[in-house]
Amino acid sequence: MRQDQLDTILAQNEELIPTSGFLARVMERVEEEAAAPPPIPFPWKRAIPGIVLAAVVLVCGAVAIVRYILSLGATQFTSPQMQLPQALPPAMQQAGWIVAALAISAAGYWLARRLAGRSGLL
Repeated sequence: MRQDQLDTILAQNEELIPTSGFLARVMERVEEEAAAPPPIPFPWKRAIPGIVLAAVVLVCGAVAIVRYILSLGATQFTSPQMQLPQALPPAMQQAGWIVAALAISAAGYWLARRLAGRSGLL
């Protein structure tokens, strides 16, 4: 399409007429939106303690990492080894770690269920 044809088409001043029932449908939707209940507000009073706790944990973790790295100085970076008492055989030590992991997971699950149960989500 050439520029002069496009100018001719755009220069025409035709009136746009909506289809029949358009105004009624639009007004119906506006009335539905006006009658809709307001959205549920976010429970900031319940979320703020968790946000603050997460921020404190992140800051404390960052400080601990920086202190650990600075304390190394010229020594080689190695991760600390956590071990159960040496009196236990190796198989029992592995079982102890598995039991500890399961206990921590169960405690997290229990806490989440308790918090969700109070809020009425379950």
